[in-house]
Amino acid sequence: MARRALITGITGQDGSYLAEHLLDQGYDVWGLVRGQANPRVSRVRRLLQDVQLVRGDLLDQGSLISAVERVQPDEVYNLGAISFVPMSWEQAELTAEVTGMGVLRMLEAIRVCSGVTSSRAPGSAQIRFYQASSSEMFGQVRETPQNERTPFHPRSPYGVAKAYGHFLTQNYRESYGMFAVSGILFNHESPRRGAEFVTRKVTLAAARIKLGLASELRLGNLEARRDWGYAGDYVQAMRLMLQVEAPEDYVIGTGRTHSVRELVIAAFEAVQLDWERYVIADQTLHRPAEVDLLCADPKKARVQLGWEPAVTFEELVAMMVESDVRLLSEGADPEQDSSWP
Repeated sequence: MARRALITGITGQDGSYLAEHLLDQGYDVWGLVRGQANPRVSRVRRLLQDVQLVRGDLLDQGSLISAVERVQPDEVYNLGAISFVPMSWEQAELTAEVTGMGVLRMLEAIRVCSGVTSSRAPGSAQIRFYQASSSEMFGQVRETPQNERTPFHPRSPYGVAKAYGHFLTQNYRESYGMFAVSGILFNHESPRRGAEFVTRKVTLAAARIKLGLASELRLGNLEARRDWGYAGDYVQAMRLMLQVEAPEDYVIGTGRTHSVRELVIAAFEAVQLDWERYVIADQTLHRPAEVDLLCADPKKARVQLGWEPAVTFEELVAMMVESDVRLLSEGADPEQDSSWP
């Protein structure tokens, strides 16, 4: 029989790419969606017609138990979160509840449905759990590049909530013998990235200016550096983490950093424009506590999982700009949840 996977966060960038990848691998894929009307569900149904949906909410323990009991998954991928870092200061409590406590609720749902009441060695028949950890947990880094042993110093409520979920996943693995792993993913982008994220903000601005729909782009810290990769590559690593014999955590990234300024240059070069004519540095857009440098050391994933990114930074930015030019030319509104390339 086909393996069955349950994905939280199915309506997001990572959830959609992961669902496509798992379907290609022959999985029976289910996505968790909240009960109330959600405009993003329509785009999931349009793009992922073979995915089945089940209702559940990371804020509601009972609904997660019901979802796991109904789906009977072999693998659970917990990608659901409030993932826009600046918003985590504005909605810190909600971020803690969804991004942090949501991990606890999902782990508990798996534990209850699996009948785990005391410590036991991992078995091949138990549900395997993947937690989407984040490079934002490193925050004010103590060493560069960052690997699985680098200490955490998160600099946002989002990073703190992710660290809680990460340690909780480790705790359930060690306390109950559950097959629970965390993928510490560095920044990964795509044409499906939300318009509020800096990468998409830049590529959309370049496309709008090229088409005469805008005249400037305001950004915060142009010197912040990130390890940016392609989301379609990174979801493959998620699946690989659940196929190994023993559960372990892995850092996933490219091992190369680029500044926001380099991102801007690449995006405007893709539409043959001089970025300095349109980009304005705005101090009011800086974060309360900035994270200046994040760079992955993905050696463990390369050696143990055989995973390596395929899409380069330059290819990624060009892909996003091209997609945004096409969307805007067709009259689509990328700010709307229903618009998805």
